[in-house]
Amino acid sequence: MNSPALKCERRLFEGALQLEGDSRERFLQEICAQDSELKPRIRALLAAHDRPELSPVTFETPALWSPEPLRIGPYRLLERVGEGGMGVVYVAEQTEPVRRRVALKLIKEVTYSQESLRRFHSERQALALMNHPNIARILDAGSTEDGRPFFVMEFVRGALLLDYCDRNELSIDQRLELFVQVCEAVQHAHQKGVIHRDLKPSNVLVEEVDGKTIPKVIDFGIAKLLYQRLSDITLHTRLGGFVGTPGYVSPEQAQTTGLDVDTRADVYSLGAVLYELLTGLHPFDFRGADLGEIQQVLANRDPKPPSTRVLEGGEKACDRARRRLADSDSLLRNLRGDLDWITLKALQRDRSRRYATASELAADLRRHRAHKTVLARPPSTTYQVSRFVRRHALLLFVGALAILALVLGTIGTSLGLIRARAEAERARVNAAIAEEVNSFLSDDLLAAVAPGHQGGETVHE
Repeated sequence: MNSPALKCERRLFEGALQLEGDSRERFLQEICAQDSELKPRIRALLAAHDRPELSPVTFETPALWSPEPLRIGPYRLLERVGEGGMGVVYVAEQTEPVRRRVALKLIKEVTYSQESLRRFHSERQALALMNHPNIARILDAGSTEDGRPFFVMEFVRGALLLDYCDRNELSIDQRLELFVQVCEAVQHAHQKGVIHRDLKPSNVLVEEVDGKTIPKVIDFGIAKLLYQRLSDITLHTRLGGFVGTPGYVSPEQAQTTGLDVDTRADVYSLGAVLYELLTGLHPFDFRGADLGEIQQVLANRDPKPPSTRVLEGGEKACDRARRRLADSDSLLRNLRGDLDWITLKALQRDRSRRYATASELAADLRRHRAHKTVLARPPSTTYQVSRFVRRHALLLFVGALAILALVLGTIGTSLGLIRARAEAERARVNAAIAEEVNSFLSDDLLAAVAPGHQGGETVHE
């Protein structure tokens, strides 16, 4: 079962599992070119994996999948809910010492090798290091009777990130609120020395607890520990490829064996997730692309700003806008500017130009939501003034009303003073006229009644 030929066949099978469509076919053509019998065997294994109702296909004599146990220790397996290249995830019921639903991950029989064991133990160790409300917690770990390792996590009763946002038609601001929590979880992992290396919407589950919406980061299956030994010996690195998922993987992670990958690779992946949350589209379309094409695009091209792509697709664009509680025009206006700058900074090809940490990305999004100046955007006086005005719109409106009232009051007071002065001047003039008239009349009357003056004649005694 552990012969070199069998190990090689298993590795090729694991590698083909990671690919789809034309990419898988090209992979088989290249790898199996020198062995005409190998390709049909790998295809048969893939067919058995894709259609589990078929009879099991074997590696020589051992079965590809041995029957899974119905019970592991105090855990009763209820339903298979997930499967990757290394392990299978079940919903299980813990019966003692407490009764509860949990998620149990069990290593696959087909990948049961020293390499996969190291990866599996590394994932368990990565989860054990972390304690954050937005990361699924590990509860237990052990091995089955036949020696297959497993670990138990909290069962997250949630939906995939994008499905949850679209189904509930969350606005851009509501999506950013969820995404900031994801950034905080990733920052916690980094502080514990864990690089996730496979951040994508399908690795974030969203659940509702006591009226609160809580995203949970899951699947640290290819995580890298910064301060402890972690095996990076995977099929991707053995075949000169990369660890991660096309569409979300950073340029340096795609171009290398992963030995030079640091926390900024996760920042890039977060940028790709943010891009899809905002637009419903991937930064790049890698459908049908092979490894070389993916590496070339990531190394030499920058993604278009989200605002320039959100209207692509005609009716689909309208549907994407509707799922974000907007119409096409308002969604375009919402993305243009700050969110374009923030997303593209996270997706910089040169990692030295990205956000240095996940918390920096989260902080810039908080500034945007608070209408403050974001660090991703080149500073300008006009932009800073516009942010200040938008942030303090109510205060400025009230202030403007107060100033207007003051100005109107001043004008009213001034007009009143002018009118009062005019009235006083008219009163003074009228008084002067009246005085002159009175003086004139008084002089004439006195002259008329003066002694010796009668009817215009002089009276002599």
